[in-house]
Amino acid sequence: MEYLIRFVQMHESFRKAEVEALADLHNIKIEFLSPHCILRLPDEDAARLIISRSILSKGIYELWGSGSTYDELHQDVKRRTSNLWLLYKFSSFKFEIQAYQAKRTLAEQHDLIQSFRYTGFDGPIQLKDPQQTFCIFEECKWGVKEPRRVYLGRLVAGSSRPVLDTYTLKKRKYLSTTSMDSELALITANLSQAAPGKLFYDPFVGTGSFPIACAHFGAVSLGSDIDGRAVRGKQGLNIVTNFQQYSLVNKHLDSFVADLTHTPLRTARILDGIICDPPYGVREGLKVLGSKDAGKKEITWINGEAAHLQDHYIPPKKPYSFETMLDDILEFAAKYLVDGGRLSLWMPTANDEEVELAIPTHRCLEIVSICIQPFNKWSRRLLTYRRLREGEVREEQPVKQAKVDEGSTANDLNLFRKRYFEGFKEPPPSTKDE
Repeated sequence: MEYLIRFVQMHESFRKAEVEALADLHNIKIEFLSPHCILRLPDEDAARLIISRSILSKGIYELWGSGSTYDELHQDVKRRTSNLWLLYKFSSFKFEIQAYQAKRTLAEQHDLIQSFRYTGFDGPIQLKDPQQTFCIFEECKWGVKEPRRVYLGRLVAGSSRPVLDTYTLKKRKYLSTTSMDSELALITANLSQAAPGKLFYDPFVGTGSFPIACAHFGAVSLGSDIDGRAVRGKQGLNIVTNFQQYSLVNKHLDSFVADLTHTPLRTARILDGIICDPPYGVREGLKVLGSKDAGKKEITWINGEAAHLQDHYIPPKKPYSFETMLDDILEFAAKYLVDGGRLSLWMPTANDEEVELAIPTHRCLEIVSICIQPFNKWSRRLLTYRRLREGEVREEQPVKQAKVDEGSTANDLNLFRKRYFEGFKEPPPSTKDE
């Protein structure tokens, strides 16, 4: 059967990727038949499974017909669904009209709805909570009244989009300036396929936006952060407070202070998903635990005990390259993800060729989707990877060698940061003689 998904008008490059991830999660074979997201699914149960946790859609409809004119639509409806009309003959129902880039007067809407009276529905018209909802979709060109394509669909199920009001940052108790938007956090959790029985980890946990999103979909989550202040919280508020706010404490394993390159986790492929928005190094340069001259420093003793072994010791940090951090995240994912486990990673890029960051790759990880959120002069991409099984790993691809960071300043180690503070201006023309 063919179905039509009604998407929201935002995050366009994320929408198809979300549907594909949810279909893959439920092992549902999906076939896209149209750029307007008309797709073929096995049955209505499959449609409900996919849409039930979608964030970027409003609902999924059983496609009753389509055409470039209303005459074509009516012919298609009769051809496809005349055998279904008796099933809904006495059901309460209502009709809706959704016009894209156009408006219809009430009189026009009434006439369009009446044009489907041949279906013979005798049930009561019920505008609130009817048993069946039918929707006429019109796709129009801007400024042109007559639609270029029309569809009729029967609503099968609504999406999870209403949960955005529950998780909005405006109501969240523990926040920081870098807390991920709740809508994008939930979308990221969908792309990484968070689900009951799975273990998810965020190595840059901050105030816990991603673990909360994963917990909403049933996964058990944990996180860490190099900044102990984010993990410990302030004024009695912390990550646990947020889990308590949403009654998800049973899905929160723990949060701890750690650096991705010096993780205390035992090396084992135990994670079903890694989901993160690493720091971009714009407000302050990226740091990693360590010291430039660690080998030359003498141990400091306080009251007969080495300073670095004391409870309140704050370890030193050294500059860290953004590109090296991306490679380290992929290497970490290769070591800790189970077969088929997913890594969803946000990374920034400027909208010019001078600072276009290459998409990081790893021999054990396959890129599943690349979604782009554009801003003004820069964008950020959501990269989703799948951990390959051992038999799928391409042996001919060489293992990447660890990079040695070159440069001493934050700008030297992060070209994106440098261009950001330059306002992404065009580089000066070359003065070299040709």
